[in-house]
Amino acid sequence: MSWPIDTISIVLAIVYGSVIGFERELSGKVAGLRTNALICLGAAVFTIISKEMSGGQDSVTRIAAQIVTGVGFIGAGAIIRDRGGVHGLTTAATIWLVASIGMACGARYYWLATVSTVLALVVLFGLKRLERVIAGMAGTEERKHKIVEPGSGDKGLSE
Repeated sequence: MSWPIDTISIVLAIVYGSVIGFERELSGKVAGLRTNALICLGAAVFTIISKEMSGGQDSVTRIAAQIVTGVGFIGAGAIIRDRGGVHGLTTAATIWLVASIGMACGARYYWLATVSTVLALVVLFGLKRLERVIAGMAGTEERKHKIVEPGSGDKGLSE
């Protein structure tokens, strides 16, 4: 175990998770700064531990797969379905992405983690503005995901 390098990995995971979480806080989302920082940190720590425990064997990929599954479960809990539609899809996707950035930090793929964080911010900040412009052109206040029951004749999301 390399303490200086692993410390860099977990500090970067906290920083990158916090940066993305900051945008979520600004957007008023429940999964904000601390949640995203902790998910990113946790994924980094699990990745570091799996590398150390594996001794160069296949178990690293198995543990990585379990991180993806576990975080997918957390993200699914962020998605809420009600009569008004489906909410939390971006939060769920962000949780999933933040975990992958944490895994990249833990695996010492710092360039991948950095580029992914920057691109995530471009998507979260930049495309939010674009969505508003498109919604304004379409005459709607904001884009909503509509739930359509089979056989209702409603085209739902395909409209």
